[in-house]
Order: sequence, then C-alpha cells, then structure tokens
Amino acid sequence: MTVTAGLVLTGCGDESGSAGTPTTPTPTAPTLPTASVTQSTPVGAGLPLTVSRKGGFGGFDDQVLISADGVATVSSRGKETIRCKLDPSLLTTITTAAQQVDWAGLVATKPTTKHPDDMILAVTANGKTARIEDPKLKPLAAPVDKLLTEAAIPPGKLCTKI
Repeated sequence: MTVTAGLVLTGCGDESGSAGTPTTPTPTAPTLPTASVTQSTPVGAGLPLTVSRKGGFGGFDDQVLISADGVATVSSRGKETIRCKLDPSLLTTITTAAQQVDWAGLVATKPTTKHPDDMILAVTANGKTARIEDPKLKPLAAPVDKLLTEAAIPPGKLCTKI
C-alpha cells in the first residue's frame, strides 16, 4: 500500500512553482537486466564437472573436480589433495564432450554398486550425477578415461601441479 501511494505522489505534478501548467513526462527506456544476469547455465554446459571413481578390487576412492578455468582439484584415499592445471588439449576435449551431453535429460541417480568389487565411475555436472556407462554420458567416456589414466591420479603429464 505504501509503495502504491509513493508512486501516485511522484506522478502528481511539478514542484517548480508553475501551478496549472501541465508537464509532459519524459519517457524513459525501461531498464533491462544485463546478459550475465539473465543467462542461466546452458543445457550443454558441463563445467565445473566432477569425476569420481569408487570401489573395485583396489578399493578406489578418487575424485577430480574440474573448474571452467582448467584447474583440477584431485583427491585420492590416503593421499594429499592436490591442485593442477589441465593440459589445454585435454581441457578442450573434456569441455567439448561435456557440451554434447544432454544434462537436462539425464536422470539424476546416486550410483550404487551392481556387484561385489564393482568400480563406479561417475560424473557430476549441472546438479546431475550418473555412471559413466549411462548412454547419455557416452561423449565423456574416452576423455574421463584419459583424465584418470594420464592426467590427474596421480598428477601425470597432462596435469601440471600448481
């Protein structure tokens, strides 16, 4: 109610002392929000992205968080968490693959073991988590394998420790 009264009073005339002279309000362009405010994460975006590897005969418990700037935070059971910068070619491969995934169509499920010694490779992005063998994550299968074998655990030739 107070807001309405304030709006009515602000449009009620001119305080310059020229009583009786109608004033023509100057139209103003509506203020539009900037693009950065109105844009949301595109359906095809996938970074930041988290890859986790758990279980298996070796009892893996690894996690790699990849940020949009290519910095990976790597944690592994019994080891110190490290940060490294992904090789630009690997980052491009992962980014391109993540953009090909239909994240909106992916059903978010917490991966569970299917049998004893099951090793779960899962990817989390855009609020969704799924096992790497989910057909919708197929574009990420090869880049994730390369990430886990050649880059981040332990930091390899495709991830420089920072």
